[in-house]
Amino acid sequence: MREQQRGTLQIVLGINAAMFLVIVAAALYGQSSALLSDSLDNLGDALTYGLSLYAVSREPLVKAKVALFKGGLIFLAACAVAAQVAFKLLEPTVPLFEVMGTFSLLGLAANSLCLFLLWRHRRDDVNMSSVWECSRNDIASNLSVFVAAGAVWFTGSGWPDLVVASCLALLLMRSALGVIAAAKAEMRAAS
Repeated sequence: MREQQRGTLQIVLGINAAMFLVIVAAALYGQSSALLSDSLDNLGDALTYGLSLYAVSREPLVKAKVALFKGGLIFLAACAVAAQVAFKLLEPTVPLFEVMGTFSLLGLAANSLCLFLLWRHRRDDVNMSSVWECSRNDIASNLSVFVAAGAVWFTGSGWPDLVVASCLALLLMRSALGVIAAAKAEMRAAS
């Protein structure tokens, strides 16, 4: 099972690292907070998968500590998105909806593949469960950015981008708190 987990994690790590680079460039070019949130989520996932590779063959206490760290990374990503939204409230812009829509669909395809690959491991242990949680959030993030792109196009305003980015920050925060709680419970059980 550990070798299967390791192989799956290596694949999803590569996908997320590549998607971070592509989507962050698109977010900066398109001036989209929601797309930037999506890219930071991919970066967090790549770091998470790297840490999960480390934890695959470790004892439950180490896996729980790694999951706790991953929860902290997700929390930091939520804070970064909230800071970006606050900045955009002070310096409003209208993002390029074409860039948002195109790259959200590209991200959706990549993250759907990751979720498919991780599906069989979602209940293996706290380590793999937290990895699956990250990938599930990615699907919601990609769909939200796509909807925001349509709303930016329809309204000609940057507000849909900020609303979706704010919602994604809340989703990330909720996910972070869930992963942290599960990790702490696992740490108490392993001690």
